[in-house]
Amino acid sequence: NPYARQKCLEHYGYDCVVCRFNFETTYGRLGRKYIQVHHMKPLAEIGEEYQIDPVKDLIPVCPNCHAMIHKKDVQLSSISQIKKHLKVKA
Repeated sequence: NPYARQKCLEHYGYDCVVCRFNFETTYGRLGRKYIQVHHMKPLAEIGEEYQIDPVKDLIPVCPNCHAMIHKKDVQLSSISQIKKHLKVKA
């Protein structure tokens, strides 16, 4: 939903909520306004009648963190767990 994505990014901005990576800071104009958006509630669980809340249901994440969120063999079920794991390894 492009509207929900836009509202999410208006609220959170374009920094990854996990690692704080910002594409524009790193890539300049090429990276301006680029970030992926993650559904906090899996799309498979969202029924046809579900109204997405762009602030509660969506978060901006970089592709690396997004991949780790969806990695099946790792037990990192929440954003806070991934943040903690990232800090320990950094």
